[in-house]
Amino acid sequence: MKKDVMIEITGIQKIDGESDCVELTTKGIFSKTHGNYYIRYEESELTGMENVTTVLKVEGNKRVTMTRSGNLRSQIIVEKGTRHQCLYDVGYDSWVLGVLGASIEPELNDDGGKLTFKYTLDINTMVTSENEVRINIREAGIPNA
Repeated sequence: MKKDVMIEITGIQKIDGESDCVELTTKGIFSKTHGNYYIRYEESELTGMENVTTVLKVEGNKRVTMTRSGNLRSQIIVEKGTRHQCLYDVGYDSWVLGVLGASIEPELNDDGGKLTFKYTLDINTMVTSENEVRINIREAGIPNA
């Protein structure tokens, strides 16, 4: 299964009690292979990641792997209750960050659906931010309900 979709993404980041929210609506591809869902889209100048492709692999409610390729390269693994060390490219340098998964809530089916996941980022085990990502996937051409 593979289809063109509209993807609405809301990213919320909390640092030192301050919240920042980024919203993006873009076209992408939603697919399913070996029981896992994949969400693929091109980043834009609005996100500061022009010429970057993001792919999210959703393995049920246990793991989300977000891989970016192109001008920036990174991979973040979010797994509830597990801390992973992940590579994060910020354009001029790469960092190894700790990623501790807080929750993964997929409501996906072959038509699309919703995905929410939360995680913290740390450097040398010191938490730098709390993050929440909300994704709504619908078939291209179908208005948002």
